[in-house]
Amino acid sequence: MRLKTILFTLFLSISFSYVQGQDVIKGSVAQERSQLSDTVSLSQVTVVGYQNNRSLLETPATIGVLKNTDLQRFSNTSFVSAVNTLPGIRMEERSPGSYRFSVRGSLVRSPFGIRNVKFYWNDIPFTDAGGNTYLNLIDFNAIGGMEIIKGPGGSLYGAGTGGTALLQSPVAAQGTSVQLGSIAGSYGLFGVHTMVQSGSEKMNATALYAHQESDGYRRQTAMRRDMVSLSTRFFSSENRTFSVNTFYSDLSYQTPGGLTKAQMDTDPRQARPAAGVNKGAEEQKAAVFNKTFNLGVSQEYDFNANWTNKTSVYGTITQFENPTLRNYDKRTEQGFGGRTITQYRFGGEAIKGKITFGGEFQYGYTGLQTYGNRNGKVDTLQYNDEIQVNQYTIFAQTELDLPHHFFLTLGGSYNKQNYNLVRFYPENSGPQNRHFDPIFLPRVALLKQITSNMSIFGSISYGYSTPTTDEIRPSTATFNTSLNPEKGINYEIGTRGSVLGDILTFDITAFSFGLHETIVSRRTDAGADFYTNSGKTSQKGIESRIVFQPHILQNAFTLTRVWVSYTRNNFRFKEYVQSSTDLSGKQLTGIAPNIVVTGLDLVSTVGFYLNTTFSYTDKLPVDDANTFFAAGYKLLGGRLGFMKDIKRFNLNVFGGLDNLLDEKYSLGNDLNAVGNRFYNPAPGRNFYGGLTLKYKI
Repeated sequence: MRLKTILFTLFLSISFSYVQGQDVIKGSVAQERSQLSDTVSLSQVTVVGYQNNRSLLETPATIGVLKNTDLQRFSNTSFVSAVNTLPGIRMEERSPGSYRFSVRGSLVRSPFGIRNVKFYWNDIPFTDAGGNTYLNLIDFNAIGGMEIIKGPGGSLYGAGTGGTALLQSPVAAQGTSVQLGSIAGSYGLFGVHTMVQSGSEKMNATALYAHQESDGYRRQTAMRRDMVSLSTRFFSSENRTFSVNTFYSDLSYQTPGGLTKAQMDTDPRQARPAAGVNKGAEEQKAAVFNKTFNLGVSQEYDFNANWTNKTSVYGTITQFENPTLRNYDKRTEQGFGGRTITQYRFGGEAIKGKITFGGEFQYGYTGLQTYGNRNGKVDTLQYNDEIQVNQYTIFAQTELDLPHHFFLTLGGSYNKQNYNLVRFYPENSGPQNRHFDPIFLPRVALLKQITSNMSIFGSISYGYSTPTTDEIRPSTATFNTSLNPEKGINYEIGTRGSVLGDILTFDITAFSFGLHETIVSRRTDAGADFYTNSGKTSQKGIESRIVFQPHILQNAFTLTRVWVSYTRNNFRFKEYVQSSTDLSGKQLTGIAPNIVVTGLDLVSTVGFYLNTTFSYTDKLPVDDANTFFAAGYKLLGGRLGFMKDIKRFNLNVFGGLDNLLDEKYSLGNDLNAVGNRFYNPAPGRNFYGGLTLKYKI
């Protein structure tokens, strides 16, 4: 897309959002205003990534921050729309409950699920030892905020090339409250939740029950999830905090399969039809059933003013079933692990800072049986496998506050991972091992605070990512013990700050990531996934976010905010030969070269608020040879609500429309799909409405 087109899209989308905002009834809520304001002033945004616990303005890293108010701008049913407002980050939902999550192009390894991005929930590992993340287990209401670290985070978070996501539970205010909420919308969307929160000097607790269901836009896309969670922090003394985080989630969602371009144009709501001897998704009742229990316990202890330690342990059990077009998988997964971090803070007249060190260990066991699929029922046993994986990381990091407002970070980690695989049926293969050599991953970052409102930074970090369990044992049902880890070096430089008294805030980063042995997904003629190392990829990009909060219309609005995010991706294959075809120089599969997202937020003096969002996504290649492309698309949506405190009650009533332009597009393409079945059509114009009622006891 040409530069003129990008600039015109930015101008048009901002102008449209602003004009629409003038017709809104005037109103406001002080709490909403203050929370929204916090997302604008970088000096007030405190991040915990890399254990900085300092303002974003003083953090030498590229971190995307989503506060609760950022998440609440949309339908309160998933994180997809909110995550996609951040530059460099892409989240897809091929059908309700079927998530994919990408940071700077990591999507190329994810034909389904989430890989190569490591998730933590309340500082406890949520991604399992095998590298898989069941983010779709978590209800929207169970998350109060996110921080997403872009690029390799090996100095504190172990091996990985994609990024790290830190999830936080909602934090209770002082006192006790009960919140009830409900939402309904197009295509059978319905959800209810009950949340009880209590905050005091001795405890902070949030208990949640949430139910969500949807029939889905396409056939064979029904989803249902029930989740119960409890997050507690006990302040047993001035020096000790004890935390318990646990949840049980029962999730089921149907999987419709990809369509060809002709099938999508003819009937975008159909599931994948039968073809030849292969049955269709409806006939095979393709779906995912996941029941998971997770328990994490942690203690934070301040030995004195200088020394602090936080230690966490967790355990998880999953029952997983997946009838597919080809077969029927059953899995029993068990995992446990722990993480400990010790921090020493020191200070002097010339130099002060802190030293952070610790380690992380994870173990995972998977018992996997593959059967034939007879119209959604288990047929004859085909394979019976056992997979064990363990990994550990030892890390250390030094942060120095130097003279003249320089901030230096030096860190690194030592990483090791092993797989043990056994096939018991159709014949006992005996133990097969894949032991990856230990590796040290360094990171260096330097930030200079130019003024009290502006800083520049740069970093160099080494990335290394071992194959996940689903890549070592893909749906071809073979053990791919020859697959190598991908590795590379990431360089980035950026600036962030504000001018005109925080009226205009900016955050801009340029990066260059050269990746070797890049892992990419391929498919057999029968439609099974497998993985291979592609040689090299070059991943260069620019990520920017600009927020404009003018001091106008103050008599009518307590907050007026216009913001724009722009991502430019120049991702290419290098030295990639597929069979006898040289694909060097081709665009990286599944990555849009240009993405623009812009929005308008208004909060009025009497309680009304408006959030509008417009996005443009460029066309992108859906196969490695760049023969087929998914068309670009534009999305426009908005949410209008009313929030009011009435004595002890807080009422929030809202409604919204998504895809107002009724675009025909695919949000989540099946890359390198056999038979050119690349596309998963997303819903057309749709609506939602809901309310929450909170009572303060």
